[in-house]
Amino acid sequence: MLHIATCRPLPEPDPDEALLLTALEAVGVEARMVAWNDPDAWQGGDALIRSTWDYVHHLDQFLKWIDRVAALGRLWNPAPVLRRNVHKRYLLELAAAGVAVTPTALVPRGATDSLRTLAAARGWRDVVLKPAVGAGSFDTHRVRDAATPEAQALFARLVGERESLVQPYLDSVDDHGERALVWIDGEFTHAVRKTPRFAADDEQVSPALPLAAAERALGEHALEVALRLAGVTAEDLLYARVDVAPDATGRPVLMELELVEPSLFLLQSPQALQRFVAAIAARVT
Repeated sequence: MLHIATCRPLPEPDPDEALLLTALEAVGVEARMVAWNDPDAWQGGDALIRSTWDYVHHLDQFLKWIDRVAALGRLWNPAPVLRRNVHKRYLLELAAAGVAVTPTALVPRGATDSLRTLAAARGWRDVVLKPAVGAGSFDTHRVRDAATPEAQALFARLVGERESLVQPYLDSVDDHGERALVWIDGEFTHAVRKTPRFAADDEQVSPALPLAAAERALGEHALEVALRLAGVTAEDLLYARVDVAPDATGRPVLMELELVEPSLFLLQSPQALQRFVAAIAARVT
């Protein structure tokens, strides 16, 4: 039995869930969805993380769950990858290792910094604020003018509650769009265009798109570095999503590297669904 980790209730529907369960059943893989924090469910065996989107509110408990499940059986993605990816400081680590990353400032919880000063020192005005541990659009905000009192009030609230990130808003996401590059079992399968999404927004994505060469190269570099830092190989990884967008010069930069519980947009690509199911079946059998 493959246990697929989710959360209950889901904060929003998971379009991948029914597709995945049906496809697994068709190839003879018995699977069921189980809340990651269900104390009676995790007694060993194979475990696949999918829609554990509420872990951002229970990070310590989630990390303990990862260690427990990994000790009792096989977990995908592997625990070292998950542990490094739950906190977005990984963006700073990837940037330090030479990956092209959206400029990012990590602000500690309780910091008394002025958003106006922080942004001005970096030449930013239109910025994005988000939690350092977050999923989806949870408490993510665009602030068009970092110098306003309203912006400082929002920033003070966010930093008062949790570690936060400040990044410049990339104008390219308005026309070119943020591209989510889906990677399954050793190769990129497809991409989708995502519209900008902030707190309380619904997600809007395009049909499947091919990967541009520069986007693919960035995705491969980001994954290679992330896996090296985690001490694992590409063969250990089952899935990934690399979110990218062009900077002001047109160069693609990394916005997120999602290795814990990303939507893989399987509805947009039957081939990706087939590859994902085949990779799962190979692992559990």
